[in-house]
Amino acid sequence: MQPVLDSLNTQRHHLHVVDPPQAAAVNHLMPDSPSHPRNYRPDLPVTGAWRPGDPVGQRQFVTVTNERPLVLEAGGTLAEVVMAYETWGQLNSDASNAVLVCHALTGDAHAGPGKLPSDATGWWEALIGPGKAIDTNTHFVVCINVLGGCQGSTGPSSINPATGQPYGSAFPTVTIRDMVRAQAKVADHLGVAAWKSVIGGSMGGMQVLEWAAMFPERVRSVAPIATALAASAQQIAWSAVGRSALALDPNWRGGDYYDAQPGHGPHAGLAVARAIAQIHYRSDPSFQNRFGRTLVEPNSIFGLWDRFQVESYLDHHGEKLARRFDANSYLILNKAMDTHDLCRGRGSMHKAVARITMPLVTASISSDILYPPHQQLEIHESVIAAGGDSLYQDIENPHGHDGFLLAAEELGDLLRTFLEREDLQ
Repeated sequence: MQPVLDSLNTQRHHLHVVDPPQAAAVNHLMPDSPSHPRNYRPDLPVTGAWRPGDPVGQRQFVTVTNERPLVLEAGGTLAEVVMAYETWGQLNSDASNAVLVCHALTGDAHAGPGKLPSDATGWWEALIGPGKAIDTNTHFVVCINVLGGCQGSTGPSSINPATGQPYGSAFPTVTIRDMVRAQAKVADHLGVAAWKSVIGGSMGGMQVLEWAAMFPERVRSVAPIATALAASAQQIAWSAVGRSALALDPNWRGGDYYDAQPGHGPHAGLAVARAIAQIHYRSDPSFQNRFGRTLVEPNSIFGLWDRFQVESYLDHHGEKLARRFDANSYLILNKAMDTHDLCRGRGSMHKAVARITMPLVTASISSDILYPPHQQLEIHESVIAAGGDSLYQDIENPHGHDGFLLAAEELGDLLRTFLEREDLQ
Protein backbone atom coordinates (compact mmCIF):
# COMPACT_ATOMS: atom_id res chain seq x y z
CA MET A 1 0.00 0.00 0.00
CA GLN A 2 2.86 2.43 0.75
CA PRO A 3 3.98 2.70 -2.93
CA VAL A 4 0.37 3.58 -3.82
CA LEU A 5 0.27 6.28 -1.15
CA ASP A 6 3.68 7.60 -2.23
CA SER A 7 2.43 7.84 -5.82
CA LEU A 8 -0.72 9.65 -4.78
CA ASN A 9 1.28 12.08 -2.65
CA THR A 10 3.58 12.73 -5.62
CA GLN A 11 0.58 13.51 -7.81
CA ARG A 12 -0.82 15.82 -5.12
CA HIS A 13 2.46 17.75 -5.01
CA HIS A 14 2.56 17.91 -8.81
CA LEU A 15 -0.87 19.53 -8.92
CA HIS A 16 0.14 22.26 -6.42
CA VAL A 17 -2.62 21.37 -3.99
CA VAL A 18 -3.33 23.81 -1.15
CA ASP A 19 -2.27 22.34 2.22
CA PRO A 20 -5.12 21.65 4.68
CA PRO A 21 -4.66 24.77 6.87
CA GLN A 22 -4.56 26.99 3.79
CA ALA A 23 -7.48 25.13 2.27
CA ALA A 24 -9.52 25.81 5.39
CA ALA A 25 -8.74 29.51 5.05
CA VAL A 26 -9.72 29.46 1.39
CA ASN A 27 -12.98 27.64 2.19
CA HIS A 28 -13.73 30.22 4.87
CA LEU A 29 -13.50 32.97 2.27
CA MET A 30 -15.71 31.27 -0.29
CA PRO A 31 -19.11 32.68 0.84
CA ASP A 32 -17.70 36.23 0.50
CA SER A 33 -16.13 35.69 -2.93
CA PRO A 34 -17.58 37.92 -5.67
CA SER A 35 -20.35 36.57 -7.86
CA HIS A 36 -19.43 35.72 -11.41
CA PRO A 37 -20.50 38.32 -13.99
CA ARG A 38 -22.20 35.66 -16.11
CA ASN A 39 -24.77 35.19 -13.30
CA TYR A 40 -24.88 31.41 -13.40
CA ARG A 41 -27.76 29.87 -11.48
CA PRO A 42 -27.06 29.61 -7.73
CA ASP A 43 -28.25 26.00 -7.42
CA LEU A 44 -25.61 24.45 -9.68
CA PRO A 45 -24.15 21.29 -8.10
CA VAL A 46 -20.60 21.08 -6.81
CA THR A 47 -20.08 18.27 -9.31
CA GLY A 48 -22.21 16.74 -12.03
CA ALA A 49 -20.48 13.38 -11.55
CA TRP A 50 -22.44 10.19 -11.08
CA ARG A 51 -22.05 9.09 -7.46
CA PRO A 52 -23.01 5.81 -5.75
CA GLY A 53 -26.65 6.11 -4.78
CA ASP A 54 -27.58 8.05 -7.92
CA PRO A 55 -29.88 6.30 -10.45
CA VAL A 56 -27.90 3.64 -12.29
CA GLY A 57 -29.77 3.86 -15.59
CA GLN A 58 -28.32 1.40 -18.11
CA ARG A 59 -24.86 1.45 -16.57
CA GLN A 60 -23.13 -1.81 -15.84
CA PHE A 61 -20.00 -1.92 -13.70
CA VAL A 62 -16.92 -4.11 -13.51
CA THR A 63 -13.87 -3.87 -11.26
CA VAL A 64 -10.86 -4.42 -13.52
CA THR A 65 -8.02 -4.36 -11.00
CA ASN A 66 -8.74 -7.63 -9.14
CA GLU A 67 -6.44 -6.75 -6.20
CA ARG A 68 -3.64 -5.72 -8.59
CA PRO A 69 -3.21 -1.94 -9.01
CA LEU A 70 -3.46 -0.43 -12.45
CA VAL A 71 -0.04 1.00 -13.35
CA LEU A 72 -0.39 4.15 -15.42
CA GLU A 73 1.76 5.38 -18.28
CA ALA A 74 2.86 8.52 -16.41
CA GLY A 75 4.03 6.45 -13.44
CA GLY A 76 1.09 6.65 -11.06
CA THR A 77 -1.06 3.75 -9.91
CA LEU A 78 -4.70 3.17 -9.01
CA ALA A 79 -5.35 0.48 -6.42
CA GLU A 80 -8.94 -0.06 -7.51
CA VAL A 81 -10.51 0.71 -10.87
CA VAL A 82 -14.20 0.35 -11.65
CA MET A 83 -15.35 0.83 -15.23
CA ALA A 84 -18.92 1.75 -16.19
CA TYR A 85 -20.28 0.73 -19.57
CA GLU A 86 -23.50 0.28 -21.55
CA THR A 87 -24.38 -2.26 -24.22
CA TRP A 88 -26.91 -2.63 -27.03
CA GLY A 89 -27.75 -5.76 -29.05
CA GLN A 90 -26.62 -9.30 -28.33
CA LEU A 91 -23.16 -10.85 -28.47
CA ASN A 92 -23.20 -13.76 -30.91
CA SER A 93 -21.89 -17.26 -30.18
CA ASP A 94 -18.33 -16.64 -31.36
CA ALA A 95 -18.20 -13.02 -30.10
CA SER A 96 -17.39 -11.80 -33.61
CA ASN A 97 -20.02 -9.04 -33.81
CA ALA A 98 -18.80 -6.76 -31.00
CA VAL A 99 -18.28 -3.06 -31.82
CA LEU A 100 -16.67 -0.65 -29.37
CA VAL A 101 -17.75 2.99 -29.58
CA CYS A 102 -15.39 5.44 -27.83
CA HIS A 103 -16.64 8.76 -26.49
CA ALA A 104 -15.19 12.27 -26.69
CA LEU A 105 -14.07 14.62 -23.91
CA THR A 106 -17.41 15.33 -22.20
CA GLY A 107 -19.19 12.20 -23.42
CA ASP A 108 -20.06 9.11 -21.42
CA ALA A 109 -21.17 5.52 -21.90
CA HIS A 110 -24.72 6.45 -22.97
CA ALA A 111 -24.06 6.54 -26.70
CA GLY A 112 -27.13 4.67 -27.90
CA PRO A 113 -30.87 4.53 -27.21
CA GLY A 114 -32.36 4.12 -23.76
CA LYS A 115 -34.61 1.29 -22.72
CA LEU A 116 -37.43 3.63 -21.67
CA PRO A 117 -39.02 6.52 -23.59
CA SER A 118 -38.04 8.82 -20.71
CA ASP A 119 -34.32 7.94 -20.98
CA ALA A 120 -31.92 10.61 -22.14
CA THR A 121 -31.00 10.59 -25.82
CA GLY A 122 -27.69 8.85 -26.45
CA TRP A 123 -24.97 11.14 -27.76
CA TRP A 124 -24.67 9.03 -30.98
CA GLU A 125 -28.20 7.63 -30.99
CA ALA A 126 -28.64 8.83 -34.58
CA LEU A 127 -26.06 6.19 -35.57
CA ILE A 128 -26.62 3.40 -33.01
CA GLY A 129 -29.77 1.31 -32.84
CA PRO A 130 -31.94 -1.19 -34.71
CA GLY A 131 -31.52 -0.70 -38.46
CA LYS A 132 -29.16 2.26 -38.04
CA ALA A 133 -25.60 2.58 -39.31
CA ILE A 134 -24.20 0.71 -36.30
CA ASP A 135 -27.05 -1.78 -36.37
CA THR A 136 -27.88 -3.32 -33.01
CA ASN A 137 -29.91 -6.01 -34.76
CA THR A 138 -26.63 -7.49 -35.97
CA HIS A 139 -23.98 -5.95 -33.72
CA PHE A 140 -23.24 -6.05 -30.00
CA VAL A 141 -22.35 -2.42 -29.31
CA VAL A 142 -20.41 -1.36 -26.23
CA CYS A 143 -19.54 2.11 -24.96
CA ILE A 144 -17.34 2.52 -21.88
CA ASN A 145 -17.00 5.62 -19.73
CA VAL A 146 -13.27 6.35 -19.88
CA LEU A 147 -10.86 6.02 -16.99
CA GLY A 148 -10.71 9.44 -15.35
CA GLY A 149 -14.31 10.20 -16.35
CA CYS A 150 -17.18 11.00 -14.05
CA GLN A 151 -20.14 8.89 -15.08
CA GLY A 152 -19.43 5.67 -13.22
CA SER A 153 -15.83 4.87 -14.10
CA THR A 154 -13.06 5.59 -11.62
CA GLY A 155 -12.09 9.26 -11.74
CA PRO A 156 -11.30 12.22 -9.49
CA SER A 157 -14.80 12.25 -7.97
CA SER A 158 -14.55 8.56 -7.00
CA ILE A 159 -13.75 7.45 -3.48
CA ASN A 160 -10.05 6.86 -2.87
CA PRO A 161 -9.90 3.52 -0.98
CA ALA A 162 -6.80 4.74 0.86
CA THR A 163 -8.62 7.70 2.44
CA GLY A 164 -12.36 7.05 2.19
CA GLN A 165 -12.72 10.50 0.55
CA PRO A 166 -12.98 11.57 -3.10
CA TYR A 167 -9.62 11.53 -4.88
CA GLY A 168 -9.87 15.18 -5.89
CA SER A 169 -6.38 16.58 -6.39
CA ALA A 170 -4.80 13.21 -5.52
CA PHE A 171 -6.09 11.58 -8.71
CA PRO A 172 -3.11 10.69 -10.92
CA THR A 173 -2.46 11.69 -14.51
CA VAL A 174 -4.01 9.37 -17.07
CA THR A 175 -3.36 9.11 -20.81
CA ILE A 176 -5.28 7.82 -23.81
CA ARG A 177 -3.24 4.62 -23.55
CA ASP A 178 -4.35 4.15 -19.94
CA MET A 179 -7.95 4.51 -21.05
CA VAL A 180 -7.46 1.83 -23.69
CA ARG A 181 -5.79 -0.58 -21.27
CA ALA A 182 -8.74 -0.24 -18.92
CA GLN A 183 -11.14 -0.79 -21.84
CA ALA A 184 -9.26 -3.96 -22.80
CA LYS A 185 -9.99 -5.33 -19.34
CA VAL A 186 -13.70 -4.63 -19.88
CA ALA A 187 -13.46 -6.54 -23.18
CA ASP A 188 -11.96 -9.47 -21.25
CA HIS A 189 -14.89 -9.34 -18.83
CA LEU A 190 -17.39 -9.37 -21.72
CA GLY A 191 -15.65 -12.27 -23.46
CA VAL A 192 -14.64 -10.21 -26.49
CA ALA A 193 -11.28 -11.46 -27.75
CA ALA A 194 -11.34 -9.10 -30.77
CA TRP A 195 -13.63 -6.22 -31.66
CA LYS A 196 -15.17 -6.28 -35.12
CA SER A 197 -14.55 -2.54 -35.11
CA VAL A 198 -13.54 0.26 -32.76
CA ILE A 199 -15.15 3.59 -33.69
CA GLY A 200 -15.00 7.09 -32.24
CA GLY A 201 -14.59 10.79 -32.90
CA SER A 202 -12.36 13.49 -31.41
CA MET A 203 -10.93 12.09 -28.12
CA GLY A 204 -12.79 8.91 -29.04
CA GLY A 205 -10.77 8.79 -32.27
CA MET A 206 -7.57 9.02 -30.24
CA GLN A 207 -8.65 5.91 -28.34
CA VAL A 208 -9.42 4.20 -31.65
CA LEU A 209 -5.91 4.85 -32.94
CA GLU A 210 -4.34 3.60 -29.72
CA TRP A 211 -6.45 0.44 -29.83
CA ALA A 212 -5.06 -0.21 -33.31
CA ALA A 213 -1.46 0.40 -32.23
CA MET A 214 -1.58 -1.27 -28.80
CA PHE A 215 -3.76 -4.30 -29.51
CA PRO A 216 -3.73 -5.00 -33.27
CA GLU A 217 -4.60 -8.66 -32.60
CA ARG A 218 -7.76 -7.57 -30.78
CA VAL A 219 -9.17 -5.21 -33.44
CA ARG A 220 -10.42 -6.24 -36.89
CA SER A 221 -11.12 -2.70 -38.14
CA VAL A 222 -11.00 0.89 -36.92
CA ALA A 223 -12.78 4.15 -37.66
CA PRO A 224 -11.08 7.24 -36.15
CA ILE A 225 -13.25 10.26 -36.99
CA ALA A 226 -12.38 14.00 -36.75
CA THR A 227 -9.19 13.29 -34.83
CA ALA A 228 -5.41 13.34 -35.25
CA LEU A 229 -2.30 11.18 -35.00
CA ALA A 230 -1.02 13.63 -32.38
CA ALA A 231 -2.40 16.74 -30.71
CA SER A 232 -1.28 19.87 -32.56
CA ALA A 233 0.18 23.03 -31.05
CA GLN A 234 -3.07 24.93 -31.64
CA GLN A 235 -5.18 22.19 -30.04
CA ILE A 236 -2.87 22.23 -27.02
CA ALA A 237 -3.12 26.02 -26.85
CA TRP A 238 -6.92 25.99 -26.82
CA SER A 239 -6.93 23.30 -24.15
CA ALA A 240 -4.42 25.15 -21.97
CA VAL A 241 -6.54 28.31 -21.95
CA GLY A 242 -9.65 26.34 -21.02
CA ARG A 243 -7.93 24.54 -18.17
CA SER A 244 -6.51 27.81 -16.87
CA ALA A 245 -9.97 29.40 -16.89
CA LEU A 246 -11.29 26.50 -14.83
CA ALA A 247 -8.41 26.48 -12.35
CA LEU A 248 -8.72 30.25 -11.77
CA ASP A 249 -12.19 29.73 -10.29
CA PRO A 250 -11.53 30.14 -6.52
CA ASN A 251 -14.20 27.51 -5.87
CA TRP A 252 -12.01 24.90 -7.57
CA ARG A 253 -9.91 24.89 -4.37
CA GLY A 254 -6.98 23.16 -6.02
CA GLY A 255 -9.22 20.21 -6.90
CA ASP A 256 -10.63 19.48 -3.42
CA TYR A 257 -14.13 20.94 -3.55
CA TYR A 258 -16.43 17.95 -3.12
CA ASP A 259 -17.55 18.87 0.42
CA ALA A 260 -18.68 22.37 -0.62
CA GLN A 261 -22.34 23.38 -0.65
CA PRO A 262 -24.37 23.60 -3.87
CA GLY A 263 -23.58 26.82 -5.68
CA HIS A 264 -20.06 26.92 -4.20
CA GLY A 265 -18.38 24.46 -6.55
CA PRO A 266 -16.20 25.39 -9.55
CA HIS A 267 -19.15 25.64 -11.92
CA ALA A 268 -18.16 29.10 -13.19
CA GLY A 269 -14.67 27.94 -14.18
CA LEU A 270 -16.05 24.79 -15.79
CA ALA A 271 -18.70 26.80 -17.65
CA VAL A 272 -16.12 29.25 -19.02
CA ALA A 273 -13.85 26.37 -20.08
CA ARG A 274 -16.83 24.84 -21.86
CA ALA A 275 -17.65 28.17 -23.53
CA ILE A 276 -14.09 28.46 -24.84
CA ALA A 277 -14.36 24.95 -26.24
CA GLN A 278 -17.83 25.52 -27.68
CA ILE A 279 -16.48 28.38 -29.80
CA HIS A 280 -14.02 26.15 -31.63
CA TYR A 281 -16.37 23.18 -31.69
CA ARG A 282 -18.53 25.18 -34.10
CA SER A 283 -17.74 27.23 -37.21
CA ASP A 284 -18.10 30.94 -37.87
CA PRO A 285 -20.92 30.40 -40.43
CA SER A 286 -22.71 28.17 -37.92
CA PHE A 287 -22.69 30.92 -35.28
CA GLN A 288 -23.45 33.69 -37.76
CA ASN A 289 -26.41 31.89 -39.33
CA ARG A 290 -27.89 30.97 -35.96
CA PHE A 291 -27.25 34.13 -33.91
CA GLY A 292 -25.84 36.97 -35.98
CA ARG A 293 -25.82 40.10 -33.79
CA THR A 294 -29.16 39.45 -32.10
CA LEU A 295 -29.39 40.69 -28.52
CA VAL A 296 -30.98 38.92 -25.56
CA GLU A 297 -32.71 42.18 -24.64
CA PRO A 298 -33.30 44.20 -27.83
CA ASN A 299 -32.70 47.58 -26.18
CA SER A 300 -29.81 46.57 -23.94
CA ILE A 301 -26.42 46.72 -25.62
CA PHE A 302 -24.14 49.22 -23.92
CA GLY A 303 -23.98 47.71 -20.43
CA LEU A 304 -20.77 45.81 -19.81
CA TRP A 305 -22.64 42.55 -19.27
CA ASP A 306 -25.56 43.07 -21.66
CA ARG A 307 -25.61 39.96 -23.77
CA PHE A 308 -25.84 38.96 -27.38
CA GLN A 309 -27.73 35.77 -28.09
CA VAL A 310 -24.48 33.93 -28.80
CA GLU A 311 -23.36 34.74 -25.24
CA SER A 312 -26.61 33.34 -23.86
CA TYR A 313 -26.00 30.19 -25.88
CA LEU A 314 -22.50 29.78 -24.42
CA ASP A 315 -23.76 30.42 -20.88
CA HIS A 316 -26.51 27.84 -21.34
CA HIS A 317 -24.08 25.16 -22.48
CA GLY A 318 -21.72 26.01 -19.62
CA GLU A 319 -24.47 25.52 -17.04
CA LYS A 320 -25.66 22.38 -18.79
CA LEU A 321 -22.19 20.83 -18.56
CA ALA A 322 -21.84 21.80 -14.88
CA ARG A 323 -24.96 19.74 -14.13
CA ARG A 324 -23.62 16.57 -15.72
CA PHE A 325 -19.83 16.71 -15.55
CA ASP A 326 -17.02 17.09 -13.04
CA ALA A 327 -14.44 19.89 -13.15
CA ASN A 328 -11.52 17.65 -12.17
CA SER A 329 -12.46 15.09 -14.82
CA TYR A 330 -12.53 17.88 -17.38
CA LEU A 331 -8.96 18.82 -16.45
CA ILE A 332 -7.69 15.22 -16.39
CA LEU A 333 -9.25 14.21 -19.73
CA ASN A 334 -8.43 17.47 -21.45
CA LYS A 335 -4.77 17.04 -20.49
CA ALA A 336 -4.87 13.43 -21.74
CA MET A 337 -5.87 14.77 -25.14
CA ASP A 338 -2.87 17.12 -25.14
CA THR A 339 -0.49 14.23 -24.43
CA HIS A 340 -1.93 12.14 -27.27
CA ASP A 341 0.87 11.26 -29.69
CA LEU A 342 0.71 7.93 -31.49
CA CYS A 343 4.46 7.82 -32.04
CA ARG A 344 5.49 8.44 -28.40
CA GLY A 345 7.92 5.66 -27.46
CA ARG A 346 7.50 3.96 -30.84
CA GLY A 347 10.49 5.35 -32.71
CA SER A 348 8.70 7.35 -35.40
CA MET A 349 5.21 8.07 -36.64
CA HIS A 350 5.80 5.74 -39.59
CA LYS A 351 6.65 2.87 -37.23
CA ALA A 352 3.65 3.69 -35.05
CA VAL A 353 1.24 3.77 -37.99
CA ALA A 354 2.71 0.51 -39.32
CA ARG A 355 1.10 -1.15 -36.29
CA ILE A 356 -2.31 -0.39 -37.84
CA THR A 357 -2.63 -3.63 -39.74
CA MET A 358 -6.44 -3.76 -39.96
CA PRO A 359 -8.78 -1.90 -42.37
CA LEU A 360 -9.26 1.74 -41.43
CA VAL A 361 -11.76 4.39 -42.45
CA THR A 362 -11.40 8.00 -41.40
CA ALA A 363 -13.58 11.03 -42.03
CA SER A 364 -13.20 14.76 -41.63
CA ILE A 365 -15.75 17.53 -41.25
CA SER A 366 -15.19 20.16 -43.94
CA SER A 367 -15.72 23.14 -41.59
CA ASP A 368 -13.79 21.72 -38.61
CA ILE A 369 -11.30 24.34 -37.35
CA LEU A 370 -10.24 22.36 -34.27
CA TYR A 371 -9.35 19.06 -35.99
CA PRO A 372 -9.09 20.30 -39.59
CA PRO A 373 -9.42 17.90 -42.52
CA HIS A 374 -5.69 17.81 -43.23
CA GLN A 375 -5.22 15.85 -39.98
CA GLN A 376 -7.57 13.05 -41.03
CA LEU A 377 -6.04 13.06 -44.51
CA GLU A 378 -2.68 12.61 -42.77
CA ILE A 379 -4.02 9.53 -40.98
CA HIS A 380 -5.18 8.08 -44.29
CA GLU A 381 -2.00 8.86 -46.19
CA SER A 382 0.22 7.59 -43.37
CA VAL A 383 -1.61 4.25 -43.28
CA ILE A 384 -1.33 3.91 -47.06
CA ALA A 385 2.38 4.80 -46.93
CA ALA A 386 2.91 2.08 -44.33
CA GLY A 387 1.26 -0.47 -46.63
CA GLY A 388 -2.10 -0.48 -44.84
CA ASP A 389 -5.75 -0.49 -45.94
CA SER A 390 -7.41 2.92 -45.57
CA LEU A 391 -10.39 4.88 -46.85
CA TYR A 392 -10.94 8.61 -46.37
CA GLN A 393 -13.97 10.86 -46.79
CA ASP A 394 -14.36 14.60 -46.25
CA ILE A 395 -17.93 15.23 -45.11
CA GLU A 396 -19.41 18.53 -46.19
CA ASN A 397 -21.05 19.98 -43.09
CA PRO A 398 -21.29 23.58 -41.80
CA HIS A 399 -21.23 22.86 -38.05
CA GLY A 400 -17.50 22.61 -37.39
CA HIS A 401 -15.98 19.95 -35.16
CA ASP A 402 -19.41 19.10 -33.74
CA GLY A 403 -20.28 17.88 -37.22
CA PHE A 404 -19.04 14.42 -36.22
CA LEU A 405 -22.04 14.35 -33.87
CA LEU A 406 -24.47 16.13 -36.20
CA ALA A 407 -23.74 14.85 -39.72
CA ALA A 408 -25.59 11.63 -38.97
CA GLU A 409 -26.73 10.78 -42.48
CA GLU A 410 -23.37 11.20 -44.23
CA LEU A 411 -21.31 9.64 -41.45
CA GLY A 412 -23.89 6.89 -41.04
CA ASP A 413 -23.68 5.93 -44.71
CA LEU A 414 -19.89 5.74 -44.48
CA LEU A 415 -19.86 3.58 -41.33
CA ARG A 416 -22.65 1.29 -42.55
CA THR A 417 -20.76 0.55 -45.78
CA PHE A 418 -17.53 0.02 -43.84
CA LEU A 419 -19.07 -2.43 -41.34
CA GLU A 420 -20.66 -4.40 -44.19
CA ARG A 421 -17.32 -5.12 -45.90
CA GLU A 422 -16.99 -8.78 -46.76
CA ASP A 423 -13.66 -9.12 -44.97
CA LEU A 424 -15.27 -7.99 -41.71
CA GLN A 425 -18.08 -10.52 -41.76
